[in-house]
Amino acid sequence: MAAPRTTAPSPTALPRLAPRALLLATLGFGVNFWAWSLLSPLGQTFVERGIAADAALIVAIPVLVGSLGRIPVGALADRFGGQVMFPILSLATIVPVLFLGFFGQHAFASLIIGGLFLGIAGTSFAIGVPYVNSWFPPARRGMATGIYGVGMGGTAISAFTTVPLVEGFGSAAPFVAASIALALYAIISWRLLPTAPTWTPSARSIVAQSAAVMRLRITWQACYLYALSFGGYVAFSVFLPTMLHTWYGLAVSDAAFRMAGFVIVAVIMRPLGGVLSDRFTAARTLLVSYGAVALAALVLSTQPALMPVGTLVFLLMAAGLGLGSGAVFALVARTSEPSMVGSVTGFVGAAGGLGGFVPPLVMAAVHSATGSYSHGVLLLLAATIGAIVVTLFVARRSTARGSAAAARS
Repeated sequence: MAAPRTTAPSPTALPRLAPRALLLATLGFGVNFWAWSLLSPLGQTFVERGIAADAALIVAIPVLVGSLGRIPVGALADRFGGQVMFPILSLATIVPVLFLGFFGQHAFASLIIGGLFLGIAGTSFAIGVPYVNSWFPPARRGMATGIYGVGMGGTAISAFTTVPLVEGFGSAAPFVAASIALALYAIISWRLLPTAPTWTPSARSIVAQSAAVMRLRITWQACYLYALSFGGYVAFSVFLPTMLHTWYGLAVSDAAFRMAGFVIVAVIMRPLGGVLSDRFTAARTLLVSYGAVALAALVLSTQPALMPVGTLVFLLMAAGLGLGSGAVFALVARTSEPSMVGSVTGFVGAAGGLGGFVPPLVMAAVHSATGSYSHGVLLLLAATIGAIVVTLFVARRSTARGSAAAARS
């Protein structure tokens, strides 16, 4: 009698609970990013109330803390898993949100202190990437991490709702709303976030795990690429209202809504970056994205009229940055060991956040010195050209490794 045939599992087959895991992780990322971005739409308001002479530092502090914090949080995610880290982080974020809502937003010093602790919400990104990665096969990780990246649209929630809530219900209203959302998510995630059947916790200490990640070349290459892609997105999302108000004379509320449009375009393009990376490789997708950013920066440096050219250029910039943000983590998911994805994500995510911390300060300094943002935008153009060079180098090494593997087989 012939032996029964066995069918090999499909390389793209998903565990049954993978869609739920992806949905809940994306929701957690979005809620925490909403909280992380609460100060940005109010930056110009703090200036007008006389609390600060310039809003750049106030909106940049949470970005800095959220960026650097991704390194230890990414290692903790490798060790304890997203099903533990997401609810704990969400509950911890409630404390600085309520502090800012009721006490911290009325003085510069307390704004800085509250912003420091608010930064922990930004570390949520380093939890979700390894968690989602553990649920999806390699051929579908670009798509999965791209969809997860839609959670960065939490900044759009902040942009659309913060100023109207303040104007309609008082200065504490947006902070209370975000706190309620965080509490609800913490309860839901604690009860419903599943553990991937193939996930195993890392046995290394945080120090040993981080040291191992720092020895990987791809870590530093991806750090630079993400510092430009996601860092550029963060920089524009926190600084664009100030830029539009100062450069084009828009009202605070109008500038905030236009920033939300920028965020929405970037959010839509991020999963597309992951999908295209699965189909055409991450390197090719990155070259397209950086080409769009370079063109947009070149035109924007001339300070075009806001309608229609300026608006179209800002949207092109958003599309390029969103596409690149999705492609970078498709690259990380494909090139990192599963037990190290969280730690690599921590470093790369930190670079992305730092890429968002520095530009607002630089742009404010450039405008103060020259009366224009043009020179600051040209610095972005130069950095984008550097990212194109790095991407070409990564693509060449990837091709060489593929050829070597084919020769051995």
